Amino acid sequence: MSRSAHPAGPRHADVLPEGHYSAPPADLNALDPKVWARTVSRNDEGQATVGGLSVTALAEEFGTPAYFLDEADFRARCRAWADAFGQEADVFYAGKAFLSRAVVRWLTEEGLNLDVCSAGELSTALSAGMPAERIAYHGNNKSEEEIRRAVEVGVGRIVLDSFQEIVRVAHVAQSLGVRQRVQIRVTVGVEAHTHEFIATAHEDQKFGIALAGGQAAEAVRRALSLDGLELIGIHSHIGSQIFDMAGFEVSARRVVQLLAEVRDEHGVELPEIDLGGGLGIAYTSDDDPREPHHIAKALKEIVARECDAARLATPRISVEPGRAIVGPTAFTLYEVGTVKPLEGLRTYVSVDGGMSDNIRTALYDAEYSVALVSRVSDAAPMLVRVVGKHCESGDIVVRDAFLPADIAPGDLVAVPATGAYCRSMASNYNHALRPPVVAVRDGEARVIVRRETEEDLLRLDVG
Repeated sequence: MSRSAHPAGPRHADVLPEGHYSAPPADLNALDPKVWARTVSRNDEGQATVGGLSVTALAEEFGTPAYFLDEADFRARCRAWADAFGQEADVFYAGKAFLSRAVVRWLTEEGLNLDVCSAGELSTALSAGMPAERIAYHGNNKSEEEIRRAVEVGVGRIVLDSFQEIVRVAHVAQSLGVRQRVQIRVTVGVEAHTHEFIATAHEDQKFGIALAGGQAAEAVRRALSLDGLELIGIHSHIGSQIFDMAGFEVSARRVVQLLAEVRDEHGVELPEIDLGGGLGIAYTSDDDPREPHHIAKALKEIVARECDAARLATPRISVEPGRAIVGPTAFTLYEVGTVKPLEGLRTYVSVDGGMSDNIRTALYDAEYSVALVSRVSDAAPMLVRVVGKHCESGDIVVRDAFLPADIAPGDLVAVPATGAYCRSMASNYNHALRPPVVAVRDGEARVIVRRETEEDLLRLDVG
């Protein structure tokens, strides 16, 4: 690979412009286990490896850009969540984070359930053998066709998201002669993101039925009155990339208050409560996520305490980790194409992917890490912006990071923690071909989602 030199940009923290970064790390060659999949390390030649295979060999076989998923890590995280919550609770993997038939088979084998929110996700789950009774169906605007199929195949629960949907699901279930198990998604007035939560009015969103004004209580009345529905509980989801449990405590308190109102009005104690997902992961070394057993212990204690205060039997808890399972297990591998220093600012490192394979930086201003993985370097740290090859100024993969000052065209760089919401939100912008997902385990690699081809694009173009 080329090692051609180029003028270096600013290297020292005291001359850096404002941005999303900390001081340069002490060792640019180190791969922080907090942000990389569990089997990632460097071999004696200085190349990063995953599952015992070097990134250089993987790039030669599968090309770049590509997502490489550590199957052993994924399975271990599934087991950790299942063990943390035990037999008295349910763990539903949030399929929207990343779903494929291989992933469905892993989930089934490791004992996790699955939540889906579209006909396509449901088809993927069923085609890979996930038992329908272990599937929850989400969505704020399910069509009658989607509902009918979900009821026909016997999904374990449908999460009701509006008054219209209560009637719609009941009608379909009655026409099929069944009682469909359902939960009501409520908006509890808590919004939590990362380290902050605001316990005020956050009903202004498309999801759920608000507790405010008695709307959720009315939804319960209607669901209990319809023969086609079996109301099993209340569902709440308060945000994403959450590290602080305080938001869950407020949410649980308000949901339990609703359960107490249901008991007092209807003489019914609903047996389940779903606290949703949104648990955070480490995208950078500064992030500090909680381990599953800490999360499980905290949530169980919160619900038990609130139910005890309300003189309610403690309901069965469900949670929906998606990002927290698949996010840390994968990285995206790129080849550097151009290196462009801007004097006094930073150096732009262009890679052969971009916003078509990771839209999160452009969409959410998300922060990521990046590392030179095809070799080690003793060059000084240099502030870079890793960008893609698309015709868009916002085509940024990593906004601000440090790479060795001798980074050059032909080098391989990798962005960790891209297992969630990267391939699942990938696009064909500029008619880019979506990258493959390659599962790596115990020295073997196999494609679980193949790379798109130009024939795939043209096949859809009927003009």
